[in-house]
Amino acid sequence: MKKIGDFRKEIDKVDDEILKLLNQRMKFVKEIGILKHSGGQPVYRPEREKEILDRLKKSADGYINNEAIESIYSEIFAVSRNIEFPEKIAFLGPEGTNSHQAAQRRFGANGIYLAVNSIEAVFQVLSNKEAKYGVVPIENNTEGVVGVTLDYLKKHEDIKIVAELYMDIHHSFATFAEDIKLLKRIYSHPQGYNQCRQFLETHMLHEVEFVPVKSTAEAARMVSGEKDAAAICSRIAAKLYSVPILFEKIEDNLANRTRFVVLSDFKNVKGAKNKTSVLAQTYDKPGGLLGLLQLFNDAKINLTKLESRPTKRRDFKRVFYLDFEGHIDDENVQSVLNVSGKNYDIIWLGSYISED
Repeated sequence: MKKIGDFRKEIDKVDDEILKLLNQRMKFVKEIGILKHSGGQPVYRPEREKEILDRLKKSADGYINNEAIESIYSEIFAVSRNIEFPEKIAFLGPEGTNSHQAAQRRFGANGIYLAVNSIEAVFQVLSNKEAKYGVVPIENNTEGVVGVTLDYLKKHEDIKIVAELYMDIHHSFATFAEDIKLLKRIYSHPQGYNQCRQFLETHMLHEVEFVPVKSTAEAARMVSGEKDAAAICSRIAAKLYSVPILFEKIEDNLANRTRFVVLSDFKNVKGAKNKTSVLAQTYDKPGGLLGLLQLFNDAKINLTKLESRPTKRRDFKRVFYLDFEGHIDDENVQSVLNVSGKNYDIIWLGSYISED
């Protein structure tokens, strides 16, 4: 009968083989990186990564499920990109925010990150070539679209959406206190605090002093030096500041999700399932919006989102944000975009792999 030590020896052999194969993979990656760099091609290829994941998930057999495959290979992809050509990723900071977590989920724990203080700043550092990629939120299924992201996509036409990712947004209750009855303060961003009202009332914490801070990450930082306080924060923020998590997933709406977009300065190659985003402004005449929508109907393009935004001028005019199925290189998409300047002004924001 085999003992634990025997199994550990077998595991060591497997680990040695995995490392050998990973090094072999990285050797090929390095060669590809040289070819990409000489040809001016982007290192990040979302459609290729999705192609690999889809293939591996179809052949999955055993203990490693699809979620585990995605988690493992996200790190492998991140290491591969850094070997090909290390590039910086800007995100809406500070460290420990949901945007930070989304960036790490796409670019891995070993990515080179730059935290900035606003969504506008993410666009600015990309325009200044201080970072190659940016990660910002674009909509939440509870709060709606992030208007400032749409506004700066319109302002910075050189920056495009190159990928999207959806992330469940959970709030944790982190504290060094051994008993919640001893708590004197609860730190959080007001939005995070308000999204956890039911939990607070259930545990009779709604009467504890609430101290609003500028981010849930800041809440975790504040609590890291106090023994009688708690933070409502993300898991990554609690981990960053080494604050124990007493309760996980305390938000009232457990279905809370945010869609993030990855920004950069290149056009994606077509993948298996594409999505395109545009901003469209109709001319000031009756039936303008109806005519715009008819263009998509005639081209047999399926719209997946339509959002109205103010142009922020004195005339109160609106601009429309649209997501639809297809890639900019598709003939039917081109037939719609080519009408820009006739009855409509259409700005292409990017074509990328659809994750929904």
